[in-house]
Amino acid sequence: MKRKAAVFLLIALIAALTTDGCSRRKDEAPPHEALIFGATYMTRNNPYFNVLGQGIEEVVEANGDILLTRDPLQDQEKQNEQIEELIDEGISMLFLNPVDWEAVRPALIACKKAGVAVINVDTVVKDRDLVISVIETDNYQAGQLCALDMMKRKKSADIVILDNPIQMSITYRAQGFTDAIADNPNYRVVYRHAAAGEIEVSSKVMEEFLNQNKKFDVVLGGNDPTALGALAALQQARKEEGVLIYGIDGSPDFKAILDMGYVTGTSAQSPKALGRVAAETAYRYLSGEPVDPYISLSSTLITKDNLADYEIDGWQ
Repeated sequence: MKRKAAVFLLIALIAALTTDGCSRRKDEAPPHEALIFGATYMTRNNPYFNVLGQGIEEVVEANGDILLTRDPLQDQEKQNEQIEELIDEGISMLFLNPVDWEAVRPALIACKKAGVAVINVDTVVKDRDLVISVIETDNYQAGQLCALDMMKRKKSADIVILDNPIQMSITYRAQGFTDAIADNPNYRVVYRHAAAGEIEVSSKVMEEFLNQNKKFDVVLGGNDPTALGALAALQQARKEEGVLIYGIDGSPDFKAILDMGYVTGTSAQSPKALGRVAAETAYRYLSGEPVDPYISLSSTLITKDNLADYEIDGWQ
């Protein structure tokens, strides 16, 4: 009798567990199969791209998905190879910050053939028909803001522009600056040279220019690292006195130097906001919603006058 009772109890227990288990499986949503996203930035040597990447990663991870990141170290051929590798790893979407706006084309074509959609972040590619959306700061406006501030401070100026022609974000910034001064002969660009958007390169370019002993009193860096590289060369040569120095980014490093009075201003970006908008746009596209082919975030000039309104040791 005891054995029979034990058997009945065991059967009842199994039935209850089975019924409960079936009920839970029926009510629960099916398990989420993680999507794989790829991201490649022209360099991770600039902290800006680390923060931009964090903005993307936070959205992707919040959706239970995976982000694979690559750093081509300013080498477009290497970036193209890395994109091919990401395609082979099964990515559904690529977040692309190109090294060279033209030479990235083979990788864009490879993505199209593989059915991988591309979100173009921070600096535009030439073949915009091969990406579903471009998300960037209003780079033209960023350059204009620097020029307008300069003209308030100086009635005339001889200007050095350190740009990077293969990177369209910097090209548009320089264009915004030069267009703002175009109708005034009191403002002259006396030197313009590519500086790769990096401190070390910019410092060497500025050092070479200083050896020419040309007159100048304003430097526009295509981004904050470029401007800080120019400052380093000027300080090394003890020629920084009276020179206005503008950057574009609003990086913590630049704001700290701005607070000390060694630089003049920076048109600020929000890399985390760019990353977040890029990721949100990707998910809208994947869910079948229409997405804007071009999204631009505005820039704000930060100078010593309004620096207190911003967090010095962080990004906007």
